[in-house]
Amino acid sequence: MGGAVLRLKRGRERARVHPWVFKGDVADVVDVEPGSVVTVVDPTGGFVGRGFYNPRPALCCRILTWQDEAIDAGFWRRRMEAALAYRERAGVETTSIRLVWSEADGLPGLVVDRYRGVLAVQCLTFGMMRARADVVAALRGVLGDLPVFAVDDPVPARLEGFEPLRGWLDTPGPPSIIVDETGAACVVHFGVTFGTGHKTGLYLDQRDNRIRVGALANGRDVLDAFSYTAGFACHALVGGARRAICLESSPDAVAGARENLALNGVSLRAEVRAVNAFDELRRLDRARERFGLVALDPPPFARGRETVEAARRGYKEINLRAMRLLAPGGILATFSCSHHVSVQDFEEVCRDAASDAGATLRVLATLTQSADHPILLSVPETHYLKGLLLERVD
Repeated sequence: MGGAVLRLKRGRERARVHPWVFKGDVADVVDVEPGSVVTVVDPTGGFVGRGFYNPRPALCCRILTWQDEAIDAGFWRRRMEAALAYRERAGVETTSIRLVWSEADGLPGLVVDRYRGVLAVQCLTFGMMRARADVVAALRGVLGDLPVFAVDDPVPARLEGFEPLRGWLDTPGPPSIIVDETGAACVVHFGVTFGTGHKTGLYLDQRDNRIRVGALANGRDVLDAFSYTAGFACHALVGGARRAICLESSPDAVAGARENLALNGVSLRAEVRAVNAFDELRRLDRARERFGLVALDPPPFARGRETVEAARRGYKEINLRAMRLLAPGGILATFSCSHHVSVQDFEEVCRDAASDAGATLRVLATLTQSADHPILLSVPETHYLKGLLLERVD
């Protein structure tokens, strides 16, 4: 077996079903340049898989394939075709879509979003950064010669040891673009400015949930906490909400929220408050404000396992306040995007919050990420967004 080889320790062979290999799983590794392809073998030398290796982080190898195949132009093309075919089968038809979702599409360390005729490519590992040209060539081979904006996340880039790239790769595209999210009875518009904001420009994982919550908003007063660029509020107001208050602390997101509200012609029924959401939820509670619909979509409170307990306290605090703010018959859409906080943990936190709030809540639905963010049963980390749609019945 030629080339670089990583040998697993005996009893550390989870890599047969899960793409992550940690340093503690490794017996030895030879002839490996950081960010290059390595062949992973079991303790007896049997083939396990092939992936990118980087000795810098604790998660030192991410498996790309469990087949004995070359990581070449044909491999990248097959992966892109498979990712696109899944989304077509899933019926995801929208002007903004996640085309590649890392491990869930067999491409750990790569995220690709499409905003109309523009591709946003995010490399999260050293190996994927080195393969960027091959990735883009495969994407263009499948989708056509589209402009590509690189939007690497600086946090994993620092961990992996590479300089994040942010900007057009070659031919520049438009500085901004407007995308649509279509519900059963209305269309909501969002502006995306490349190179600003979080993620690749928009939280596409919440698209289905925004549409669902917006359909419940008619005639209600709405509170959109941790609102980012007012996604839930825009859907609610276009769906017939009386008014909406958005709570957001980021100046860029506040500006984006106001632009999106204006884009949808609902600014007169909306207020964007540049505040700390925790503090404002407490203030609204003390003031005995009441809302017919509350959306809680906070950033991840748990970045690692060591912060889970602190995250649970944070989730309980904001949910307790939100439940108190609900009018009778009011609806709460509450979420956690911390993959270290399990579905069971999140539901338990919400039960505790309801008990302390003295509120009886009916579960209308359990919520998760949009279909273009697929979930692999064997890789639980791909199921990171969990949510509850609750109705106050007391």
